[in-house]
Amino acid sequence: MRDAGLWSFDAPAPLHDRDVVYRTRLNGHGAHSLRFHGLATLAEAWLDDTRILTSDSMFLAHEVPVTLGGEATLTLRFRALHPDLAARKGRARWRPRLAEPAGLRFVRTTLLGHMPGWCPAVHAVGPFRPVELVADAGPLRVRAADLRTAYDGRDGRLTLTLTVDSRDGARPPATVEVAGQTAALAWIDADTLRGDLTIPGVEPWWPHTHGAPALHAVAARIGDTRIDLGRTGFRSLEVDRGPDGQGFALVVNGERIFARGACWTPPDIVGLSGDRAAYEPGLTLLRDAGANMVRVGGTMLYEADAFFDLCDELGILVWQDAMLANFDYPTDAAFLDGVRAEIAQLLDRTQASPSLAVLCGGSEMEQQAAMLGLARAAWAQPVLMETLQGELAVRRPDAVFVPNSPSGGALPFIADSGVSHYYGVGAYQRPLDDARRAGVRFAAECLAFSHVPDGLSDGALGVPAVHHPRWKERVPRDTGASWDFEDVRDHYLETLYAVDPRRLRYEDPDRYLRLSRAVTGEVIESVFGEWRRAGSTCAGGLVWLWRDLWPGAGWGVVASDGTPKAAWHAMRRAFRPVQAALTDEGVNGLAVHLLNETAAAIPAVVTLTALRDGAVPVFRAERAVALPPRSAQTIPAAALSDRFFDLTHAYRFGPAAHDVVVLTLTRSEGAETDAEPIAQSFHFPKGRALPRADLGLTVEVRHGEDGWALTLTTRRFACSVHVEDDGYRAQDAWFHLPPGAARTVRLLPRAGTTKAPDGEVHALNASAPIRYRGNA
Repeated sequence: MRDAGLWSFDAPAPLHDRDVVYRTRLNGHGAHSLRFHGLATLAEAWLDDTRILTSDSMFLAHEVPVTLGGEATLTLRFRALHPDLAARKGRARWRPRLAEPAGLRFVRTTLLGHMPGWCPAVHAVGPFRPVELVADAGPLRVRAADLRTAYDGRDGRLTLTLTVDSRDGARPPATVEVAGQTAALAWIDADTLRGDLTIPGVEPWWPHTHGAPALHAVAARIGDTRIDLGRTGFRSLEVDRGPDGQGFALVVNGERIFARGACWTPPDIVGLSGDRAAYEPGLTLLRDAGANMVRVGGTMLYEADAFFDLCDELGILVWQDAMLANFDYPTDAAFLDGVRAEIAQLLDRTQASPSLAVLCGGSEMEQQAAMLGLARAAWAQPVLMETLQGELAVRRPDAVFVPNSPSGGALPFIADSGVSHYYGVGAYQRPLDDARRAGVRFAAECLAFSHVPDGLSDGALGVPAVHHPRWKERVPRDTGASWDFEDVRDHYLETLYAVDPRRLRYEDPDRYLRLSRAVTGEVIESVFGEWRRAGSTCAGGLVWLWRDLWPGAGWGVVASDGTPKAAWHAMRRAFRPVQAALTDEGVNGLAVHLLNETAAAIPAVVTLTALRDGAVPVFRAERAVALPPRSAQTIPAAALSDRFFDLTHAYRFGPAAHDVVVLTLTRSEGAETDAEPIAQSFHFPKGRALPRADLGLTVEVRHGEDGWALTLTTRRFACSVHVEDDGYRAQDAWFHLPPGAARTVRLLPRAGTTKAPDGEVHALNASAPIRYRGNA
């Protein structure tokens, strides 16, 4: 309908008020199986005049044996959902505002399209996953494969159980092979084979921030038949609750991991595509941002196998919610059996995926009940959680179970215990230092803002101008709230840049948009700098949200067309495995935090420089440092120098002598120091509202084997440097550029670009942009 011009985001036609029918012709002879990998939602399948399947869950796959005698018609009929929900009876203990209608709690379908203020009313109807016709041929058929892996810090172990149908009843010799090792499979009975295999010194699977995500092919052979069982990885996984038992930190292969990333959204909310081509750009971009975890929340849908395959390859841990959120769900046997079946299928098809780390019982169910004032005994849904935990214990004992997100404190949403959804900095408009004061242990959601995409002018990307009344339609809000997440962003814009957002918006909308893009990234860097420092209570944070569901200034750090926003670039800096950060410790001065998550020691040099007017160095200190493998350390800035200098302007002995402090970490080899920094961090004692001036910013366009690039230099500190070019986007953007060093930025061509680069380089404190043009 969308592709035919019959459906659009601006006027989404409802689909849940009508029946929808799909038909196709099949051809074949003999025994076959029809596999339905996803039918949304109240579905019937008919082969000619015979009904072969009835399904009431979008989250269940089905396999139906059929016999074909030539040509046949397959008909899929999807019943209207809303009339069915209207007929459902049963009173819930609470009614959430998140999704409507309230009857959705009875039906196993996605909440996408049913959450006003979050996303457009896109109704998932039809076969959203493949339908396969498979001929029953060959000497045997694999009915089930149970594959378990373990890692003890040195050796890997694989246990395989195969259930097969043999055509002739024979029991030929059988083996399993992985990582160059082979072991026999023994026939337990006429249909079952089992074997164990130890792989000495196996290369383990790591999140990419801490090592290589090593994968190993697994294959079985039964007689002359080879069975490809895909790939698996060997890793151990535990939870560190901390000395007080209130923490939540993942320990992978014996190493405590700081988990960071984002909450996932489907790459196409209309098509719900589940193939590799749909997932790969987004997951690669997530990995490139330095993320090592992605959360699939309970308001979304279970992603297809290709999603987990890519997370395995890219070294991204998966936090997987059950598709349960906010509602008080039924506890009758039929409902529980349906949930049990969908989780069993999910765990079976991802059994070999080392990336699956956490199974969570759902999103904000406990929080919803508590915030609506129900008694403590009503917050949890124990029967439902026991069902989920039981399936995990049987099928994926190597993964972690979390009852609900958030949960674990005196109130489910308390930040300093268990798993939280932290919006102190963000929706609740707390000062940036609340990120430390709140004592966050693990934020499965955090830092939601209305992030402004790049290139929004004259209705680009299908979004109206900022002053147009329709602009606000695409700004996310919580139903019933008198504010939206643009109001949240404006609060920090005023706080960090000392401007009046409302006045700036109508007097200089271009300036308003640029500052709005920059400010959310500044907040992200500040909070994660705090959370990742040595001594922090926090062991992880997942930004809400990864990608916009439709064009606009949504929660996503990536626009709906897949283009990174300024916030993505900030995440990339904040998530670096080797990191340097500054925190303001008041009268104790600045603290320098150095992290090395890699397995290799890094010899480095720390340089601290204070600049007056962004150009004149009034303080400089330098020290050689060693960054041991998997380490975090804190150095008082005062310890880097033999003389006192009030870097934070805490003592107020006259006006501040400087407006910016630059921390630079560079790799060293003996007396040699690389020009390109590993990481940089900045402190602004007078605030980020630097005066606009001629910065002496220069741009040189270069073309080489890797394509086009810009080399940037400046005489004065340049704030939030970014490139605007219709044909290219900068690989790195919205960064601060200190004077005295060149910075090279690659230009990545946009789709369909054939011309040479032609654009502008901007800085927030520059009096004017700098033009550039490449020679083809």
